[in-house]
Amino acid sequence: MKVYVHVPFCHSKCAYCDFYSTPRQELMERYVDTVREEWKALGGGAVPDTMYLGGGTPSSLPVELLDRLIEGIPAPEPLREFTIEANPEDVTRGWVNHVVTNTRIDRVSMGIQTFDDSTLSFLGRRHTGAQAEEAVHTLREGGIGNLSCDLIYGLPGQTLEGWKADLDRLLSLKPEHISAYLLSYEPRTRLGVMLSKGKVIEASDQLAEEMYSYLCRASREAGYEHYEISNFALPGRKAVHNSSYWDGSDYIGLGPGAHSMAGGVRWYNPSDLNGYIRSGGHGFRVIDEEDEMNRYNDMLITALRTSAGLDREAIPEEFKASFDTSSARLLENGGLVITPSGRIAIPEDKWLTSNTILLELIEV
Repeated sequence: MKVYVHVPFCHSKCAYCDFYSTPRQELMERYVDTVREEWKALGGGAVPDTMYLGGGTPSSLPVELLDRLIEGIPAPEPLREFTIEANPEDVTRGWVNHVVTNTRIDRVSMGIQTFDDSTLSFLGRRHTGAQAEEAVHTLREGGIGNLSCDLIYGLPGQTLEGWKADLDRLLSLKPEHISAYLLSYEPRTRLGVMLSKGKVIEASDQLAEEMYSYLCRASREAGYEHYEISNFALPGRKAVHNSSYWDGSDYIGLGPGAHSMAGGVRWYNPSDLNGYIRSGGHGFRVIDEEDEMNRYNDMLITALRTSAGLDREAIPEEFKASFDTSSARLLENGGLVITPSGRIAIPEDKWLTSNTILLELIEV
């Protein structure tokens, strides 16, 4: 069983972020107690094999509360993977020493986004490029041997040369895993509002494609495998936990805003910290009603995000004829390929525009 814990606390809201978060640190202790109760109610006798603390900013939790949170979800040692998301400004020698010495965490996912200081300030990030690089060194010196770092490309005003500089700098630090995302302007974010008012300009399709092409080429030359649209890993370092979202494994999400899928049922917790705490961890979830078509479309969308692709034999019988008709056209024009293992996949050079391919496959 994969367990995700949404830690909804942030010191401030970044301009691009659409994830649920709040600055109300006075609720941290009650939040942790509620997560522990929710696990008792939902987890039952389940035994986690991976855990992921995401957010929000999990590294903003005081270490005493971090310990209490982890202790509330009993798990074997070692887990296959235990990740915590962190921001560079939280990565101190004391924090790293505590994580390594007192918890089961063995992987850190750090949000760098860019090394350009003016862009970081514009986005509302609280670190500088130098601090991000220093945080990588602090994690290494403290004993973290499995590090993932995030970058964003297509940022306002970012040039191809600026993106190359960001990526090259990160590659020189040799994290085991890289997540690189094309900026998405979500309507409820500060950047989304600025775009709607003409105060920022979205990167052109041509620039985005050039940035993506450089990302694929440079990461490959540095020894990384591009195994999912936005994810790259050195050999043996794919994200074990996150891969469960793409291969159909069961997972339980805890905390406000978290999503789950287990036993063929999907559910989510509303993004409401006060309501979550009032629930005491019981009866807060909302079931996502899905029919066979929804499940089939989910499978298509998640499997075709990956280099492993889709196993045709996993397609429900009622959708095979439709899939075969649509996929035949795409195989002929290069929108789909057959992998060496006989699965069906979207080729790497089409991943950036994969939505247009998926639209030809999904059932409506």
